[in-house]
Amino acid sequence: MHRTTHVLLVLTLLALESRTGDPLFAQSARERTPGEVAANGPFPGDLSLYQKELAGATERTSPGYYPSLNAAEIADSQRSGFFPAATFTGSFDGPNRVYASRSADRYQGLTYLCNRRPGELFLVGGDYPPPTGPLPPGPYVARVDATTGRQIWRTYVDNANVSGRWIGNGNLNIMDDGNIRFAWSNQIVLIDGDSGLILRHNTLPSGTAPQKDVNYKHLTIAPDRTLILKCQTRPTGETSQGTMAIFKGLAAGKKQPNSHLVAVHPDTLEVLAETGLPEPASAPHIITTLGGRIVTYIPVDSGVLRYFWDPETQQLSRDESWMMKAQQEGQSASTAATLIGDWVAVQTNGAGSFKMASSIVVVHQDDASRTHTIFPFGDLGNGEWSFAPPKAGVDPENNMIYSADAGVGKVAGIRIDPETGMLKVAFVVDDRTTTFQPVIGTREQRVLLLTNMKMNDPSQPIMQATFAGNYREQLTWRDAATGRILAESDYFEPLTINSLTTPGFGGRIYFPTISDFIMLQPRPVDASP
Repeated sequence: MHRTTHVLLVLTLLALESRTGDPLFAQSARERTPGEVAANGPFPGDLSLYQKELAGATERTSPGYYPSLNAAEIADSQRSGFFPAATFTGSFDGPNRVYASRSADRYQGLTYLCNRRPGELFLVGGDYPPPTGPLPPGPYVARVDATTGRQIWRTYVDNANVSGRWIGNGNLNIMDDGNIRFAWSNQIVLIDGDSGLILRHNTLPSGTAPQKDVNYKHLTIAPDRTLILKCQTRPTGETSQGTMAIFKGLAAGKKQPNSHLVAVHPDTLEVLAETGLPEPASAPHIITTLGGRIVTYIPVDSGVLRYFWDPETQQLSRDESWMMKAQQEGQSASTAATLIGDWVAVQTNGAGSFKMASSIVVVHQDDASRTHTIFPFGDLGNGEWSFAPPKAGVDPENNMIYSADAGVGKVAGIRIDPETGMLKVAFVVDDRTTTFQPVIGTREQRVLLLTNMKMNDPSQPIMQATFAGNYREQLTWRDAATGRILAESDYFEPLTINSLTTPGFGGRIYFPTISDFIMLQPRPVDASP
């Protein structure tokens, strides 16, 4: 990545980190919006949908994960953001109202939420610390009531003020036994999903990186239930906290160590295999099967690598015959890979660019020379800035890929020919979002979930306003085929950075913030009581 890109990203990401103590957000969180006033308290969603949604989700759950609407960090082992069993409870033809209710308890640094059975919600927080100074305790995992947001238990796994560890973002996964495997820094634990008790613990290897500079954020479950984990690495000599310490260290000219890939037994937490990666890998990996083999696609600075996991020999090995090159001159890092049929797709400009517009690139899984690229938003205008940090969204049943560029303030729906890989823009809408693009609903009536940022000061440059957090944010429900808005919530304080809006049972959606979460549900305006 070009050094000027690093500097730009660091300045802005540090501004993002400083938002945690901004009084604007504390004040905003106390104000009731029209949607909150209309709901006047928590709501369970449409109870008649619970069993239908659970049955539909069970049919599609990735092996190893708990059969639920969202037991993985982002839908499944492919981090697809594809939730066909979740329901849109609004109208496709008439006006809708979006009801809102805040969690009864507060959850500092809330990033991810997962469902187990209807009524059971789990979350992770405390993994979004300020860069310097006293740190909030965490990370922690909590089980909460899915309707009220009232805490049932909370298990802290660390406190960096005491341990001295580097704390970065974690993720959350519920396995098929109902329990949670959670990794952070160079640590991993098995947590009882019912009680919150820590059942097992292990320390993970750091490879060539110092132990104090690794964070095993990326935990994904393979089809044989093996945990495949990859660490992010903090540049050597950098001491600030948070995931953004990576970019801060790079901008200061410090070298980022190579990442490490490990396979871990899901029940004993024993390290079964490990291998060093040839480069740093800061974006998540995904897992699928190809030709009967378990494969993982791993984004690194130079592109996307492919590795195999063999459960019989218990070995991790690189596929030297396949590598994806996505970035063009002037573009910055590509994000995590997205699978759609036989194709691997990535979004470019994950770290921003003033030189080249963002693009979607696809490469065939069987032949890396078969590749196609599209620039859905055209060329960058004079002085325009491209910033596309979220991975591409996907609707594999309708051959759709979704691309979001917060810098230009647009989201595109892109059709892919499943045979040739040719890409064609289906629609482009004005919508500014830095987060993922979940897709819910049936194939015939698919709905795209997009957050939308509204700047508090329209005269402030977009980059400055975005990185300073000087905006409000809402959730919109859109026709996934056309981008047409079906429903939109009120504006709230911003979504927590590096998190996403999670579907819940009964047509509800959860919107995590830096201190709590907001439950949302669209309903037709003329719906009967």
